Amino acid sequence: MTRPSAESLSAAGRTLLDRRRFLSQSATGLGSIALAQLLGRDSLLASTSKLGPFRPQIDPAQPYASRNGNFPAKAQNVLVIFCSGAVSHVDTWDYKPELIKRHDTPMPSDQKIVTFQGEQGNLIKPKYDFKPRGQSGKMISDLIPNLAELADDLCFIHSLTSKTNTHGPGETYMSTGQTLEGYPSMGAWTSYALGSDNDSLPAFVSIPDPRGLPQAAGNNWGSAFLPAQFQGTSFNAAKPIRYLDTPAGISPAANRDTSDFLKRLNARHLEQFPGDSELAARIASYELAARMQLSVPELTDLANEPAHVLKAYGADDTQNAVRAGYAKNCILARRLLERGVRFVQIFNGAYAMGEGVGNWDGHKSIYEQYPGHAHILDQPTAALIKDLKQRGLLENTLVVWCTEFGRMPTFQKGASGRDHNPAGFTGWLAGAGVKAPFSYGATDEFGWKAVENISTVYDFHATILHLLGIDHERLTWYHNGMERRLTDVHGHVIREALA
Repeated sequence: MTRPSAESLSAAGRTLLDRRRFLSQSATGLGSIALAQLLGRDSLLASTSKLGPFRPQIDPAQPYASRNGNFPAKAQNVLVIFCSGAVSHVDTWDYKPELIKRHDTPMPSDQKIVTFQGEQGNLIKPKYDFKPRGQSGKMISDLIPNLAELADDLCFIHSLTSKTNTHGPGETYMSTGQTLEGYPSMGAWTSYALGSDNDSLPAFVSIPDPRGLPQAAGNNWGSAFLPAQFQGTSFNAAKPIRYLDTPAGISPAANRDTSDFLKRLNARHLEQFPGDSELAARIASYELAARMQLSVPELTDLANEPAHVLKAYGADDTQNAVRAGYAKNCILARRLLERGVRFVQIFNGAYAMGEGVGNWDGHKSIYEQYPGHAHILDQPTAALIKDLKQRGLLENTLVVWCTEFGRMPTFQKGASGRDHNPAGFTGWLAGAGVKAPFSYGATDEFGWKAVENISTVYDFHATILHLLGIDHERLTWYHNGMERRLTDVHGHVIREALA
């Protein structure tokens, strides 16, 4: 074997680091790592979707355990207030002086406008005045005076659009990102990704209106192809979870001893089938149900709420049972968030046969229907947000107000109501990580179509997940040969809305 020449040894030596260069490059490398960490924390790096799908590591025996997302979260919990029936944005949040100016005149257009229920008539101004609110001077309708007082806490998205003009698919689209059934809701995606901070309550709770279910019913809180433990548990203040009551004649001590005994039997059974994740998940669900026998009755019992709290929410209303019921649901939502439930969804409005009976659907006589709906929504919802803020919960909770689509600025021909309008409507955010007061996007001068910073429901969902510390492009579940996600193959975070 020939020995290397002196010249080759010298050349090789020059490729090695001496001490000075080693220390210099180490310092530069550490600085780069620190910069990358800071940029990643604020999600300013290039798309992280190249890192591949994000599938949370879930212990089948503890599927609801709290988990971390892709980066530090601004929000720990989510509260969704869903007004079913398509609230008219031009009568509530979206001030259009030109609509008022051109009241009862045809909409300037070369084409006949035909929407969901037929031909449209003249432009019609809102019945209620819009006034400047808070320090920001945001113009909001007198229809919702208590919510209007919170203008400085709200971040409005005035340029939302939908893919459908039908209520059921519209609700499904807002809740799942798809107009068809069979896809997981945003609450199910969230509980799958992050679990919960409470092991005695579900990670995801959906609270229906006192009058009944929304039109899309369980699509709004279903888990579809995600594991069933991540679907929403549906109950409200008046109707706690069915079949959870302890049978008559069974004392609390006996019930607790029985649960402990069953737990030991289940653990012994699981030992015989190591690695059986489905069995472990099933046992975990049974054990959660057992713990809920103790936690839910205390949770839904509002007898210990102070009188001034009940009054602030309107839960003491003896004249309007629906309003009192919705107010109690709002208190229940606050209690769930206090106890660390990750995702809480509360519905205002329920599907019922008959024009505008149970929800915000206002085709024929919107000005006769809306005051009643607003009376139910306004004070309890405003009190809920104020209560969250006063208790310090708003710092960690993202509040989302939404509806399935908007309403036309015109009245339908032969009617005194507004038809469905998916081309432009309003939603808003409040709380953790949100810029407020702030308004993003805009519809045209009449409130018909989104024209500035047009936003999709995918963008809305991407922003919600981002505030929870989740990259919407990476959170996936493999189903039917595809990496499925809440935002499908679409969506961009609305970064202008971030604090």
